[in-house]
Order: sequence, then C-alpha cells, then structure tokens
Amino acid sequence: MAKGEAVENLVLGGGEAGKYVAWELAKAGRPVTVVERALIGGSCPNVACLPSKNLIASARVAALAGCLERYGIRADLSEVDMATVRARKRAMVAGMIDIHEKRFAAPGIDFVLGRGRFTAPRELEVELAGGGHRRFTAERVFLNLGTHAAIPPVPGLAVAAPLTHVEALELDRLPERLVVLGGGPVGCELAQVFRRFGSRVTIVQRHAQLLPREDPDLAEEVRSLFADEGIEVVLGAETSAVEGRSGEGVVLRVATPDGERRIEASDLLVAAGRVPNTRDIGLDRAGVDVGPRGYVEVDELLRTSTPGVWAMGECAGSPQFTHVAFDDFRVVRSQLDHASWPARSTRDRLIPHCTFIDPELGRVGLSEAEARDQGREVRVVTLPMTAVLRARAIGETRGLSKAILDAVSDRILGFAMLGPGAGEVIAVVQTAMLAGLPYSALRDAIYTHPTMAEGLNVLFAGAPTRRGAGS
Repeated sequence: MAKGEAVENLVLGGGEAGKYVAWELAKAGRPVTVVERALIGGSCPNVACLPSKNLIASARVAALAGCLERYGIRADLSEVDMATVRARKRAMVAGMIDIHEKRFAAPGIDFVLGRGRFTAPRELEVELAGGGHRRFTAERVFLNLGTHAAIPPVPGLAVAAPLTHVEALELDRLPERLVVLGGGPVGCELAQVFRRFGSRVTIVQRHAQLLPREDPDLAEEVRSLFADEGIEVVLGAETSAVEGRSGEGVVLRVATPDGERRIEASDLLVAAGRVPNTRDIGLDRAGVDVGPRGYVEVDELLRTSTPGVWAMGECAGSPQFTHVAFDDFRVVRSQLDHASWPARSTRDRLIPHCTFIDPELGRVGLSEAEARDQGREVRVVTLPMTAVLRARAIGETRGLSKAILDAVSDRILGFAMLGPGAGEVIAVVQTAMLAGLPYSALRDAIYTHPTMAEGLNVLFAGAPTRRGAGS
C-alpha cells in the first residue's frame, strides 16, 4: 500500500483531550490533522455530560413545580412535554457543535470526519464520512478514542435493544415504566430524571448498594431519598434473562436476596459501565499494546508502547471524567512544550467527582472505606445538612457532609458531600488539600453567610482530637 499524506501530528478522536491537543498545536504553528468518527467535540457536549445535565435541569424544574405549595405558590402543574425537553437539549448541543466547528476551522488544523484504522505504526487509513478514503503517515499520533456503553452478556438483553444514555437523552416521549439496569452515577442520574418527569422507575443493581464506590452511609442516604421520590431500588440483584423489546414492553427475570422476581416495564435502560473504543481500528498493526480489558496500556506520561504515540482519556484507562481527560491533555502538552509548561504526569492526581443527582453527591480524595482498606488510621467527622443554615433557608436539608482526617495530623484525606451545590463545595476542600492546608484552616475560615460552603465551619469544628494531641 502506498504511503499516505505526510503529517506532523495526527489526532485520532476529537474528544476533550484530543481537541485541546489539536488546538494547542495549531496555535503554536504546528500543523495537525484531526480524525473524528462522528461527534464533533466529542461525547461530552453531544451525548454525555452537558446534555445529561440539561435534562437534569429540566427534571429539577419539574420536581420544584410539583411542590410549589410548600414554597407558598399556588399553580397547576401540567404534564411534561418531552418533545420540548428534547428540543431544549438539542438547541444547547447545536450551539456547542457550532463552537467546535469554528475552532476546528482554525489555521493549521485539517479536520477529517471519518473512521480511521491503522495499517502500520503511525500510518492511518480513513474511510471518509462523505465517501472515499485518505491515508496519513504521521510523525506523532495522539489517541483519544473514548468509550461506549457496555451491554452485559445477559440472555436476551442485546436483542431487547435497550436504551443507553445516548438514546435516553433523545427520547421525545415519556416511558411509562422504566427499568434501569445499573445503580452507578449514570443510572442514578437518569433514574431520578425520568421519575421526576413522571415515569415509574425501578433500578436493578447487582451490588449490595447504590453507587458502590461511595461509602455505605452516603449510598444509603441516596437510596432513602430515591425511595421517598418513588424510585424502587432492587439491590444485590442478578438479571438472568430479558424478554421483549424496549419501547414495546420487556420482562426481566431477576435473582434477588429475597428470591426470583419478574419485573415488567415498557422501557429498559442499561447503565452498566463502559467499554473502550479500541477494537477493529488496527492497534495491533500500529504496535500499540492493549490490556486484557481493551484499554491502551500507557505509562504515567501517557506514552504507549510505540514511540511517538500517546493515548489520552478513557481509552487509556484514565478515570472516566471530562475533567480528567482535560488533565491528560495537560500531561501530554508538558512533553510537547517543555519551555512553556512544567512537567506533569498522571501520578498522584487529586481527582474530584460529582454525581449530579438532586441533591448532588460529590467527593474528593479518599472515602472512609478506601482509607481503612489502605490501613490508614483516620478520624471521621460528619454533619447532617439540617445543620447548614443555607440548606434550611432553601428548604433542602436532605444529605450530609463527611470528612476523613489523618489520625495523627491535621491533614485532610478526603471529603464527601450529599447536598445542594456539593459539586462546588468539594472544590473548596480540594483547593485546601492541594495547598496542604490543615483542616483547621477551613474550620476557621470566614465564609459568606448564608452559603453551603459555610457548613465547612461547622463540620470541621466537630473534628475529633487527633491521636497524641495534648489535653
């Protein structure tokens, strides 16, 4: 096969990390070719983070409209118009795509829409979306391949054509009876959304708790909240078979701790993890090693087994958050421009995350379970949201905050919060942790009254005395 067009830099996948690599290189006068399969700007602005939060916002309005009298307002609540909800989401997505198209049109960027496959190390053949092919031979390659929703090998599940988050965000109708297979962040977010829109919702979760990466006390608070909102949660449940077709009617056969159940629904949503987009693109021909679960193997600088090839974001096994993908870009950028950017790696990153249920559940650093699993001696302090005056003022007192402190120093090891604005409050604690501040700095800080962050004063004031401290 003839050699392709010689290019200096080739980015395969225009998601969060890939697009920033391209934009940075082009800005520095270094030509770059971007090959993107379908989603201009990546999954975040198209089918994931931003559109899901758009629906969550609509669902929150619906929930507030359902309790107007509690706030002293009398009004009738009409039914949710899902077509309008979808139109609002689509308008936001269209605006984001327009922004990305303009940035990809910048001088020095050759943006190619099509499906790429490697034919040799740093050699790529692209089947163009509009027909035809192009071939490239690159000096450097940046893989930003992303992931897609996993469909577990349950008999009948794939044939049932279940919804994933992608299809769920495109519904212009309201499922009458929705079963969500999976109780992680995506499953919990969408379960609450559709319950608030008016669907009857059941979560079927294999693990013994919702949100299994969080501490049991926080997960139980979420389960209790969902129960009060009318969401049925079936824990420790193994789905053995699925019959029917999502949208027309499905039946799940589920083994639970209380025996086998037969769960009927109009629609089925699968939120059971992610699979890297590394199959059938010729990574073996590119000389790029892939692990047993399909993730590209990289070192702490995100370098692959082939010199001059980096992998970034979820395909490289990085935590599955857009903000982590952006930091992966910064790790790679520090290697491309040593003079302008300090050395950076993936080692010891302090990564926050937030599940955007209502109220939000956010965490940074270690959970209590993680700390104890590591054999650390810790102090744990918790505070119910009822003790936060802003929460009382707005009438949203469900939840708690929780800090994990080192037993013999005043170091903050982790912080979690289930409450209004948790995603913003964890950033305050994260900043203190990055600065190496003791928890007492937050305890004694002056926060605006009344805000949710002010609750940090009260939380840390209740911290147990550290071991070995004088009386």
